[in-house]
Order: sequence, then C-alpha cells, then structure tokens
Amino acid sequence: MKILISAYSCEPGKGSEPGIGWNTVREAARYHEVWVLTRPDESRAAIEAELARDPVPNLHFVYFTLPFWKDSLRWGQAGAMQLHHYLWQIQAYFEARRLHQEIGFDLVHHVTFAKHSSPSFLSLLPIPFVWGPVAGGETAPKAFWQEFSPRAKLYEIARDLFRIAGELDPFVRLTARRSAIIQATTEDTAQQLYKMGVDQVQIMPAIGLPEADIARLAQCKPPADSPIRFVSMGRLLHWKGFHLGLRAFAKANLPDAEYWVIGDGPERQPLEALAQELGIAQRTKFWGSLPREQTLGKLEDCHALVHPSLHDSGGWVCLESMAAGRPVICLDLSGPAVLVSKDAGLRIPAHSPDQAVNDLAAAMTQIAQDTELRTRMAQAGQQLVRESLSWRARGEHMAQIYAETVSRSA
Repeated sequence: MKILISAYSCEPGKGSEPGIGWNTVREAARYHEVWVLTRPDESRAAIEAELARDPVPNLHFVYFTLPFWKDSLRWGQAGAMQLHHYLWQIQAYFEARRLHQEIGFDLVHHVTFAKHSSPSFLSLLPIPFVWGPVAGGETAPKAFWQEFSPRAKLYEIARDLFRIAGELDPFVRLTARRSAIIQATTEDTAQQLYKMGVDQVQIMPAIGLPEADIARLAQCKPPADSPIRFVSMGRLLHWKGFHLGLRAFAKANLPDAEYWVIGDGPERQPLEALAQELGIAQRTKFWGSLPREQTLGKLEDCHALVHPSLHDSGGWVCLESMAAGRPVICLDLSGPAVLVSKDAGLRIPAHSPDQAVNDLAAAMTQIAQDTELRTRMAQAGQQLVRESLSWRARGEHMAQIYAETVSRSA
C-alpha cells in the first residue's frame, strides 16, 4: 500500500520523539511504500546520511517547515515548540493534500508529538486516518502534590490547564471523530479520550527497541551478588519520583546495598540533600549525566531498576533494563504500568506518598533477598522485549493494523 506518515520529529540514532519517528517509518517501509512529512532543520542531514549508508527504497521524505518560523526553538523551549507544532500541522495538511492528488495514498498515520489534546489536520484527508499512539492524559496523583515544591506545583497546574484547553479545541475533537484507529500510550490518556466522546481506543506503547540494542543489552552479565545495587536513570525532575526511591531505600534497611542515580536536572541538589537527611549519602551515588555507553555499563553493575515516575507516558529506561535482564520496580502508573509485566518487575500501587514509599521499600527488600526471583524476572523481561517491545514486533503489528483499517474502509 501507499502510506503517508506525519513525523514532525524524525531522526535515526536518537531516542525519544526523533527515535519514535524514525523507527516507525522505517518499519512501515518494510511492508509498504511510505512517504514521510518531516522538518529539514532537525534531521535532514542525519536522515540522508543514514539512507546513503543503508538505503530503504520504499522510504521517501518530504521536508518542509514554516516559512516565517523555520527554527522551532527560536523563541524558547516547550511552549514555542508546541505552537510551532500546531502551525506545522496546518501546513502539513496542504502538503499532504497536494501529495495525495499526485500519489493516491491508501492510509495516513500521525506519529511523534502525538498528544490527545493536539489536533492532526491530516484527518481531513479522504482516506483512513490512524492517530497515535497519543499521550498527554497522564497526571501525578493529587495525593503526591503535597511533597512538590511551589514551582513544581505551578508546573503541574499549568500542564493540566494546557491539557484541558487542548481537549476543548474543536479541531482536536474533529481529529478524534475522523480517526479510523486511535491508539493511546496509557490508560490515563484513553480515559481522557473517552470523555471526549471516543468509542474505542487501543492501548499501545509508542516506544520500542531496535534489534541491535536488544542484542547489545542481552550481553549484560548478571552482577555479583554483593553489594546489591539499585539504579534510577533519567532527568532529575520532580515528577520522576526519585525522592520516593531515596526514601524507600532508606526505609528498606539494607545496610550493604547501594543506590545509584544516573542523570541530571533541577532536582539534583534537593535529592542530594535528601540523601544526607535520610542518612544514606554514603551508600548513594549521584553519577550525573553520562554518555549512553557509560550509562549501560553502570546498568550492568546493578541488580534492579527503580523507576517511581508519577506521570511518564513511556519509559525507555524500563525497556532497556528489561532487555538487560534487570527487574523493574515501578509505580503502577502511566507508561511503566503498560510496559512492565508482572513477571518482569514489581508494580507498586500509588495511593499516597507514605504508602508508596513503604511498598517500594518492601519491593527493594524482596528483590535484594530473592536471587531466584531476580533470575525469573530477568528472563521474563528479556522475553517480553524480544517478542513484543522490539521495533520489529511493533512494525509487524502496525502492518496488520494498516491492512485491517484499509480493508474495513474499502
């Protein structure tokens, strides 16, 4: 079939949104003839270099950007990019309409920066439209706000207000109504879509791992039995919940265990102060932000990932940890709750901070003391990633969805 994909962010060799865009379009091109709408400022050089090295004959890129605002970050960060994305989507419709008249697509799919509260005008094309996986409906449980700083609370309030405003956008509701398939990364986002009048939503992660990464991570050897090491990885932001991990580690009373934190961000100083206050500073190591290979080396030295994120639509570190054979301890919220099976980790309910800390501490103790449990979870996590969470598996699933969607609309 002839497939049109809108990938505002798309670049080989990257994680996050650029990686989602690149891997999605590359996998789609294994089955179909694919045209991709994307921006030249972010990725054209990298895409052309990758295709020169490893050609994909079925993959065609159409680059364009706003003529009056070519750099999406020129006027700031997140807010400016969201506005740029919205306006770019309008332009994408006119580019897509022109291409459709020339080529005659069978289906159009909107990926990257896909929020349930942001429209895709490609839904107006007279062909089946696949939306997502979309995210953005995830929020930190209100009981956990009591531990946020005033600045963090303002961030959460602003985030909720932007989400509500987007849900009221008539073009968002039009996008939802015209979607043949809507996919959501989490149950939270699915529930917000249902409130907007959507009848059916598929829960599906937006992320995956390339085969090469899975093979690389599978080579990680089991660490020595002592000392037991837990690791948390990611930007040090309030909603990542690292403060809960530190409190749980202190409560677990594992005198010979260590807790490593890899990443940097505005919460680093408060987290280091908390470790001092809890009396665990000597057993806690803040490594800062490390290159990917060094990060994976540190992961290999640890026994389990602690990922107490409060509203994470994905969770790359959970995927990487499972692929490396490391059990995951996470809150039963948002993306990690979708990615981490009960056989590959321990999902902790999140009713209140004290309850979550107590249960996280119990989970750490269980992981530390039960070698057989760690081995079973390691094997289950690696199998889950190979069979369901690789980009190859995701591509096969999307090909099936494309075929079924076009068949129903015929």
